[in-house]
Amino acid sequence: MAIPRVVLLTKANCHLCEDARDAVARVTASLGLEWTEELVDEQPELRERYAEEIPVVLVDGVQRDFWKINEAHLERVLQRAMAQ
Repeated sequence: MAIPRVVLLTKANCHLCEDARDAVARVTASLGLEWTEELVDEQPELRERYAEEIPVVLVDGVQRDFWKINEAHLERVLQRAMAQ
């Protein structure tokens, strides 16, 4: 079973980021996975690339969702990644 790398890109003072943290935490916990958070404020290249889409969920380096995280979609993406 593959273990997907889940990264949530956030920025300071972002109310959508708070909701995204909760959503990602719920989905990954239900699948027994861990996730990390990266602040784009501290990484100019990420801030420029994703400026208008924060929060963003990356799975194995591929953008899978942004703004309001769809938990059912994220769960399907992670289950497919784990099956590989």
